[in-house]
Amino acid sequence: MSSEIAIKVENLSKRYQIYDQPRDRLKQFILPRMRRMVGAPSAQYFREFWALRDVSFEVKRGETVGIIGRNGSGKSTLLQMICGTLNPTYGSLQTKGRIAALLELGSGFNPEFTGRENVFLNAAVLGLSQQEVEACFDDIVAFADIGHFLDQPVKTYSSGMVVRLAFAVQAMINPDIFVVDEALAVGDEKFQRKCFARLEELKSRGTSILFVSHSAASIIELCERSLVLDKGSRLMYGAAPQAVRAYQKLLYAPQAEYEALVREIRAADVDANPTGDSDNQQADATLTDAVEVKDAGAAFDPGLVPDTTTVYPSQGAEIRSIAFRDESGRVVNVLQAGETYHLEMEGVFSKSFAGVFFGIHLRNIQGAVVTGQRYPEEGRYVTNVRAGTEFKLRFAFSMSLIQGAYFAGGGIWSAEEPTCAHRILDAVMFRIAPTEKQKSFGYVDLAASEPTLDLAAV
Repeated sequence: MSSEIAIKVENLSKRYQIYDQPRDRLKQFILPRMRRMVGAPSAQYFREFWALRDVSFEVKRGETVGIIGRNGSGKSTLLQMICGTLNPTYGSLQTKGRIAALLELGSGFNPEFTGRENVFLNAAVLGLSQQEVEACFDDIVAFADIGHFLDQPVKTYSSGMVVRLAFAVQAMINPDIFVVDEALAVGDEKFQRKCFARLEELKSRGTSILFVSHSAASIIELCERSLVLDKGSRLMYGAAPQAVRAYQKLLYAPQAEYEALVREIRAADVDANPTGDSDNQQADATLTDAVEVKDAGAAFDPGLVPDTTTVYPSQGAEIRSIAFRDESGRVVNVLQAGETYHLEMEGVFSKSFAGVFFGIHLRNIQGAVVTGQRYPEEGRYVTNVRAGTEFKLRFAFSMSLIQGAYFAGGGIWSAEEPTCAHRILDAVMFRIAPTEKQKSFGYVDLAASEPTLDLAAV
């Protein structure tokens, strides 16, 4: 295995034997042997369930890879095999270096031991000597920040305290491979930010990270690439924003279109089909043509057309156009910082809904949501919407984004199933024009006035 590869997975598969009744397990143990002895045809008293089948991918040293998929798609099974706690049925797996894993809340902890005792126990399981643990013990305690509970039995801890201590042990020993499976969802926002900062630090030191989360924003922000699993099989392994879009599109697909969508995403898996053409590499039909742009003037750049537009299946509604307009009503996509603009969304309902709400998002180039708006507000809905009703909704923005390229999209959600009536990701690409004096950085300019400086001689 190349020195640049930290994890190499080839055709990894895991099969379980499912017995309908306890006695079938005894039958399977005895009867097939007896049938072979008398020359009778063999019989099987269990059903096969493949939790994972023929999954292949590589993770480079220092790379962060997200693993996403619906519940039951095989994510945890894959991680357990990578960590060595589960043996594959067939396939090969190679890892390089020390692996630390946060697979389950409190996994590896003895509930009767104190937090202090569990730190040494857990670190010993990871292969650290007593001296190595003592060298980083103060860092672990400081990161966990659980106070006097460190010397109390773990069984008295809250779920948040358990994950604090578990993450601190795993992350502060500087592993070569770090595996995190949804455990961070338990911590509060302050601790989650602390964890993500530590992950970035580990990543800068060359640690490879496998990160499982249902948070699309976390996957996009943290990961370079992402693996999409479905029913134990690999659907796509590629850039995190594209993988997240494919997963979300699959998540909201009607059952009748699900299998076709699976085939479409699998065909777009460039790593698995390096010479094949991908339908997904072609942009979905953009909405620019549906908007009148004849009078857009210099504020409209026809070259700003997104290649990542993703149109979800229509399930009772259809968004026909999304566009930015300035105060005079012109369609624009080159916006000036500090000006007010309206993002208009137009469409029609093809079925009746008891209640719906609308939402729009603005994303950066990496795909992370910078901001968004909802109508009506959280917890309220537009009620009794009838089939055939057309809609036109305007969201107002005081444009405070820093110069650069961004993407806008929107959707309609129902209070009942199916929850996503229609949605379009990256429907519009727009640019914030540079200003004469750029004093802020990041994504949003929150400066209320010029900075002030007082200098006094000492």
